[in-house]
Amino acid sequence: MDALDLARWQFGVTTVYHFLFVPLTIGLGIFVAGLQTAWHRTGKEHYLKLTKFFGKLFLINFAMGVVTGIVQEFQFGMNWSEYSTFVGDVFGAPLAMEALLAFFMESTFLGLWIFGWDRLPKKAHLASIWAAAIGSNLSAYFILAANAWMKHPVGYEVVDGKARMTDLWAVLTNSTAVAQVPHVIGAAFIVAGGFVLAVSGYWLLRTRAPMWRSAARGALVMTAIAGAVVAGTGDMSAKLMYEQQPMKLAAAEGLERDTAGAAFSLAPGIEIPKVLSFLATNDPGATVQGTEDLQKRFEQQFGPGDYRPDPTIVFWSFRVMIVFGMATAGLALLGLWLTRRRREVPSWLARALLLALPLPFAAVIAGWLLSEIGRQPWTVAGELLTASSVSPGVTLAEVAISLTVFTLLYGGLAVAEVVLLAKHVRKGVEERQPAPEAQPLEPSLMY
Repeated sequence: MDALDLARWQFGVTTVYHFLFVPLTIGLGIFVAGLQTAWHRTGKEHYLKLTKFFGKLFLINFAMGVVTGIVQEFQFGMNWSEYSTFVGDVFGAPLAMEALLAFFMESTFLGLWIFGWDRLPKKAHLASIWAAAIGSNLSAYFILAANAWMKHPVGYEVVDGKARMTDLWAVLTNSTAVAQVPHVIGAAFIVAGGFVLAVSGYWLLRTRAPMWRSAARGALVMTAIAGAVVAGTGDMSAKLMYEQQPMKLAAAEGLERDTAGAAFSLAPGIEIPKVLSFLATNDPGATVQGTEDLQKRFEQQFGPGDYRPDPTIVFWSFRVMIVFGMATAGLALLGLWLTRRRREVPSWLARALLLALPLPFAAVIAGWLLSEIGRQPWTVAGELLTASSVSPGVTLAEVAISLTVFTLLYGGLAVAEVVLLAKHVRKGVEERQPAPEAQPLEPSLMY
């Protein structure tokens, strides 16, 4: 093991940990804004209680996401300076837009929302949470557009060994980003929906208060709609993968040789004939390239080297993503059917909603592993290898020390996050206290 291996482990560990908070923040912000809108429109007290309850969970998660996200930026200079040098001129614009526009919008209006209760006009306060939630989604867009460029670089030229952006619009409207952004944001809504469903299921097992049925119904609708978006954009992504990242597609399917009418593999040895070709091209007889044949072509194009990603991780992460994501969306559809026409949530369904909490998180993490490990051995497809991206002066000992520190730090943060969320969930909604009655002054105090 060398410094490159540990640097990859460090970036992977910190990124996966950070990504636990990102989708929950993206989806939960919109859900809280929706609850407050319902209170604003109907005046029903339980919507206000739910807004404040889930709003606190949103704030805890947002704060943890900000803290863990800062570490990502440090690593570009610590372990990946060659990568930063190559992509800096391209990444500068979308990441600056994310920081100066989206994040400032998000944090500013979130501050107004936190401190604006009973201070701002009702409509202005409602607008502040919507602006903060929209800022979260804009932030995701700019970051995902930068990430999509690494998989399918466009709008640039290489000058003196560095990528120089020639067309910002091409970078922001990259076809890979057009498919990836709604896919990831849709997945974020599934994560947030699954989280709300688990919390609602917990309280439905303890009390039959109507507010928890309302929360569950809202989350069921959001999760079901997001599931449809993820499925549709996943199909788009598969077709783009066939054109732009054929090695990733082949590794995800365990396909070693170019195959006409390629089968979709459910698991090793279990295949559905011609489905992969159809999903990739809409033609069941089309040829899909295999990893071994692509390896030979890449050696001729780029020179000696192994251009195949880890087949085991890519193959199984693809299936975990699909199965767990579909299971969460399917549970949402089942819940909508069982609770239609104001029917109560059955106890067994409430228990299932609670126990299903890990599924959407596992699905998005598996999807991220598929996305990033499937791109290897490139950091920028066709332009910059991962082995050429690491900082030249960094040593194995230095990376080992920072990896150990970050792992321990993130472990502590994970414990703090779980304790805070669990404590607040168990506490439940806050009951509004009636204003104290005025007490007559004692005669001795009247003079």
